[in-house]
Amino acid sequence: MALRKFHEDPARAWSVAQLAREAALSRSGFFERFSRVMGVSPMTYLLTWRMALAKQWLCQDKMAVSEVAQRTGYGSSSTFTVAFTRHTGVSPARYGRTKTPVIAAG
Repeated sequence: MALRKFHEDPARAWSVAQLAREAALSRSGFFERFSRVMGVSPMTYLLTWRMALAKQWLCQDKMAVSEVAQRTGYGSSSTFTVAFTRHTGVSPARYGRTKTPVIAAG
């Protein structure tokens, strides 16, 4: 259920509390179950999914950084750039120019 929600709307400002309500579990129960099954916390999974989409959009679709930021749920290009650079080790603009696209599953 949570995976479907993440994949359907990666730009949404998700919280563990929202996801737990949708799954009809307590926050702690949802967090524990998700982490056990997926091997990472819900928010770590969401970040990884958003960054996979961003990589695809930057390379394959050659989207502007501002559009990728919006589509991945970041309020500004600068906030997205900081998160992307921290995650990949390279800025989004440079990544889009130098990397071969890897299509995200989902």
